[in-house]
Amino acid sequence: MNVVLAKTDTGRALSDSFALARARLPGAGKVADLRRQAFDAYERAGLPHRRIEDWKYTDLRVLMREVLPLAAAPDRAALTRADAALKLHAIKSVRRLVLVDGVFAPKLSDTADLENGLGIRTLREVLEGGDAALQAQLFTPDNSDSMVALNSAMVTDGLVIEVADGAVLTQPLHIVHIASGGTPAAMFTRSLLRLGKAAGATLVESYIATEGAKAYQVHDSLVISIGDDARLHHVRLIEDGREAFNISSAVVTLGAHAHFNTFGMTSGASVSRYQAVVVFAGKGSRVETNGVNLLNGRQHADTTLFLDHAVPNCASREIFRAVVDDRGHSVFQGRIIVRPGAQKTDAKMMTRALLLSDEAEADNKPELEIFADDVTCGHGATTGALDESLLFYLRARGLSETEAQALLIQAFVGEAIESIVNDDLRELAIAAAQRWLAARG
Repeated sequence: MNVVLAKTDTGRALSDSFALARARLPGAGKVADLRRQAFDAYERAGLPHRRIEDWKYTDLRVLMREVLPLAAAPDRAALTRADAALKLHAIKSVRRLVLVDGVFAPKLSDTADLENGLGIRTLREVLEGGDAALQAQLFTPDNSDSMVALNSAMVTDGLVIEVADGAVLTQPLHIVHIASGGTPAAMFTRSLLRLGKAAGATLVESYIATEGAKAYQVHDSLVISIGDDARLHHVRLIEDGREAFNISSAVVTLGAHAHFNTFGMTSGASVSRYQAVVVFAGKGSRVETNGVNLLNGRQHADTTLFLDHAVPNCASREIFRAVVDDRGHSVFQGRIIVRPGAQKTDAKMMTRALLLSDEAEADNKPELEIFADDVTCGHGATTGALDESLLFYLRARGLSETEAQALLIQAFVGEAIESIVNDDLRELAIAAAQRWLAARG
């Protein structure tokens, strides 16, 4: 029996958009075939919905409804607006790599005088070049997730960053995603970071918008490979416009005795979802993941993490904090998988949510799947309001209610922020949190 699925108007519009965009999408031959396969996988599944377990709290058929058409390449006016936005989000002593409306902007980026052992190319260059192995690595993410499949089909540009064996970068790399405004559109980007053996680097990702940018969609993906004895510090800040959608994914693979420290903060976007898969492929590695959601209005932010302990003697720590005001909705899903034979695994996860209004919502779902018997694993989750006795104590010493709340909120998220090793980047995260607190009034 043959079953034919009728396309909705939204489905037809996206299919037409893909057909029209193919001339702009880099890569031919095998790359084009991979794109077509990925788009077919997306079309079969459509937007994720609540009947899919991993998306049960973030139903994009309700929240997003449709995928916007591909953004046009930025013109001179868009680049001028992007330059103005960069000045408001400047970070000291970083190497800036800028993507405007999903396209690399060389004039806004710092690509000269690269440190020894550092190589930077655009995704477009790689997909249009002849390195089949590297192209295959760029399409590593699994198309079983429909939003990853859509990203694979529509990806326009990004960065391919390679750090040679033994090279330890002294200057953080800062990938800045900027929406320039204009007509509502979607940006599709993907970046690859490969750290060689005993290499070291710090990567910062920022998502921002120019003044006046409203309804737009960010579809981003990051593929990270960390070699044996290598170390990566990663900071991710979501400060998109309040009408934006940000759907991002990451796949991280660690070699033996590697170290991955990552921190993410979401304070922007109307709807955001960050999903990451971290695979321990080498013995003796360690991962520390820390995150903060700062939400108000009707913001919805979802952080979903899968830590796959596939080999022995590895450790992971997860700390997640959510502060939710008004009718905001925070989601944290953390799954730790310990494979058979991954003995001596040491994995712990803790998520806490602070609700500032009666209509705020936080869904925390920590999970453990353990198939080995010699492990140390644990998880916990709490949800509550500000401590009234502490508020009274602070107000009795002359602080206003708003000041007292701000002080307690800063202390609540401080444990996660303190995980950032770089002083300038830690101050950047603190400043973003303070901006959110100031906007509460």
